[in-house]
Amino acid sequence: MKTNQNIFKAYDIRGIYKKDLDDDTAYNIGRAVVSYSNATKIVVGKDIRKSSNNLEQALVNGITDQGADVIKIGLSTTPLLYFASGQLDVDLGIIITASHNPAEYNGFKICRKKAVPIGEGTGMEEIKKLTLNKNFSNPANKGTISENNNINKIYIDYITNFFNKIGNKKKIVIDFANAMGIMDKPVFEKLKDFIQPIYLYDNYDGLFPNHEANPLKIETLKKLQEKVISVNADFGISYDGDADRVGFVDEKGNIVPMDFITALIAKEILKEKQNSLILIDLRSSNAVKEAIENAGGKVKLCRVGHSLIKKQMREQNAIFAGELSGHYYFQENNNAEMATLAILKILNILNKSNKKMSELSDELKIYSHSGEINSTVKDIEIIFNKLEKKYKTGKIIKLDGIRIDFENWWFNVRASNTEPVIRLNLEAKTQKLMEEKKNEILKIIRE
Repeated sequence: MKTNQNIFKAYDIRGIYKKDLDDDTAYNIGRAVVSYSNATKIVVGKDIRKSSNNLEQALVNGITDQGADVIKIGLSTTPLLYFASGQLDVDLGIIITASHNPAEYNGFKICRKKAVPIGEGTGMEEIKKLTLNKNFSNPANKGTISENNNINKIYIDYITNFFNKIGNKKKIVIDFANAMGIMDKPVFEKLKDFIQPIYLYDNYDGLFPNHEANPLKIETLKKLQEKVISVNADFGISYDGDADRVGFVDEKGNIVPMDFITALIAKEILKEKQNSLILIDLRSSNAVKEAIENAGGKVKLCRVGHSLIKKQMREQNAIFAGELSGHYYFQENNNAEMATLAILKILNILNKSNKKMSELSDELKIYSHSGEINSTVKDIEIIFNKLEKKYKTGKIIKLDGIRIDFENWWFNVRASNTEPVIRLNLEAKTQKLMEEKKNEILKIIRE
């Protein structure tokens, strides 16, 4: 099978198994990664997808044939792989996953030691070229394969220690979506004196039979919302496929905007680290920026995408970052995602404040946000040029696509790095103005 060169994305490698990529692709990626990086030891994890075992074997064969050693950690969340890349004596980490994509997809996320990402501009182009050309040297010796079965226990203990054992016992509904978040179940079990967890879809199934493992899609949260209301829970959470993202619903079953969680966690962190820098992606509500600044923090906008954000965090010494898609980046995990830590931070905030989740969320509902709206277009640059020309009197930011700010509203239009669409996010001071401007801009995009 010929490898589809489009599997090489800005943040990772991803495609449909046996259509876009296969075991030969995985083998060549293994060789390419070693050839590019000169790594001598690589930690490898995998998710629960049906194709992950075959891809793991092929990837490991490629790595060892190119002369590097492999430490296999078996089933792994993406945050666990990032943690392992810092804890273990390795040069690189690779997890076999397609994140939130449907079951037929799979792929690879690659990082250097301490979760430093390899993506667009940091090695992905070179790995792509080597993989497609298959022009590898032949090392004198093959690498070895070993296993580490203890790193997950270390990881679970590490996360659990961030919980402040105070407050009333909280009832939380946890939707694992039959995916990798189940690996973090021991955290909640260890805290049963303080948390009453109620689990949804907590058996592994790489076909994701109950719903797509993507909390960004509102329809995937329906059962979670219903369960929270029926059991009178304090809130509910939903993991994505590889457990590097998490979505929240409040005690009324309402979805909490993911950028609001960024604001809540940032405010808590800033109590001990005043004047520190927080990164928020440029689609986030102005209410998030204002809340962080009012709490004594500095705010900078960042591009969308985990590899880009981690790079900016290191370069600018940010202590925390959050994305509208539910990625939360912590210094405590090498500036990488740690979804379960985000959950524990929210629990700590609820316990300290004695407020309900809806109350914390409502405090940030100052503006009207459109949510992310996707459109398929033929020529993205033409759209950008039209928008820049029409709205030239606003403050123009070209950090990621185009964002233009006015006194009472702003919008961002950017090309997706994972799908053939452009995405619109828009916010205004009133619902009426938001609807008016949303329709105005969508007309330009779609005409």
